Amino acid sequence: MKQQRHYFLLFIFVIFSLVSTAQEVKEPPVRDSSWIKNYEPFRIAGNLYYVGTYDLSSYLITTNAGNILINTGLASSAVQIKNNIEQLGFKFNDTKIILTTQAHYDHMGAMAAIQKQTGAKFYVSKGDAVTAASGGAADYEMGKYGATYQPLKAAKKLKDGSIVKLGTTALKVLSHPGHTMGSCSYLLTVNDSGKSYKVLIANMPSIITDRRFEEITAYPAISKDYAKTLQVMKNIDFDLWVASHASQFELHKKHQPGDPYNPGIFNDKKAYIEYLNEFQKAYDDKIKKDVAERDEKAK
Repeated sequence: MKQQRHYFLLFIFVIFSLVSTAQEVKEPPVRDSSWIKNYEPFRIAGNLYYVGTYDLSSYLITTNAGNILINTGLASSAVQIKNNIEQLGFKFNDTKIILTTQAHYDHMGAMAAIQKQTGAKFYVSKGDAVTAASGGAADYEMGKYGATYQPLKAAKKLKDGSIVKLGTTALKVLSHPGHTMGSCSYLLTVNDSGKSYKVLIANMPSIITDRRFEEITAYPAISKDYAKTLQVMKNIDFDLWVASHASQFELHKKHQPGDPYNPGIFNDKKAYIEYLNEFQKAYDDKIKKDVAERDEKAK
């Protein structure tokens, strides 16, 4: 009898814990209306399509064995993404793999819901696996808000150089940590009317913390990771590029709803390098500021 009571209490505890965890997931207030604004989906190049919101990029890669979806925006974006995919003539339930460029709520908000609806497998970089499984609560900076999206465990953990293959399409994972511990970009080749394009889906290395790097004990390698990412990203060979945010690759200056198909508008290496130079300056300025604050504190 006592043993039965023990198991009953344990069962109640587990259920209560699960309910409590679900209730603790709280997405921060929308700080930019462009994150939730609808945007007409369109073909970027070959079998690569834009299916995200006005600023939060989501990418659909179609293959002969199902489709790959990269990033899902906020929790409310699930319906928009589904509608965008179907508007392009594809089946939402053909989504077989979902990926992210970084485990923050503005790119993973709808991922658990979409994974549940489609049965797709979630692959994530090894560095972001713990954060994704915690709903963002384990993130070195955004974790201060607790769980900001529904937790999602990885079916596969990726590393630099990993190949994600579905049908005849293969994506190469490029590890670009700093923004998150497992931030990454993807490189793939798409074919179109006898032409081929090497496309970079870039996660740009913006700095999100005001704390000195050395104060971030949860991520001791953050400064070195940013420095390395900034260097390796400058040396990537590609033809076309896009990014995690539409604003980062000036989508709305290059493409308007209803514009004809034109992959060439994304062949803008000059803008890519200019953006990286801006991020490099921000990093260098932060290092100088960190040193000055540390020296002042030591007086």
